[in-house]
Amino acid sequence: MSAAAAVVVALVALIAGLAAGYWLPLRRRVLARRDPNRPVRRILVPFTGTFIPRRAFEASIRLAKAENAVIMPAFLARVPMNLPLSSPLPKQCAEGMPLLEVIEQRALAQGVEVDSRVARGRTARDALRTLLEEEPFDRIIVSAGQGADQPAGLGSEDLQWLLDKVPAEVMILRPAPEDTRRIAADAPEAHSL
Repeated sequence: MSAAAAVVVALVALIAGLAAGYWLPLRRRVLARRDPNRPVRRILVPFTGTFIPRRAFEASIRLAKAENAVIMPAFLARVPMNLPLSSPLPKQCAEGMPLLEVIEQRALAQGVEVDSRVARGRTARDALRTLLEEEPFDRIIVSAGQGADQPAGLGSEDLQWLLDKVPAEVMILRPAPEDTRRIAADAPEAHSL
């Protein structure tokens, strides 16, 4: 390994260590504030693309604070029919995982515990169904009408399915048409926490 490569590796390790040194104590402080006498509620916030509406994120934060709840953002990964369900999905994960990280950092910065998930399925509804079969949730906050740039998300039939079949509180948020604020990994504000 050349000297330049060794310097780059050392810098990356230093930056990762500094980041962990900041975020890990923050997570411990969030967990230490939890009231042990109150039951922990779980709020699922599923998404399919590279952003979630800011209103959905803000609602989940407010409810989590009020209810002593854990936010569980879940990236719903769609596996094509020609692949086994356990197939790696590098392109989808490259889009969804950075958003999970941004959501976690923002929630922790506001004192809310986060437990992220990735669910796989043939469709977004199938991935959500699998996740709901594996774990119980007290509330689900889902965004309606995420826009033309996320056409494979949860549609109106999926939202109706949620209302009809899921034994949890379901909150469907549709921001006003003029409210285009988003939480996204590539947004400039995502890096300035």
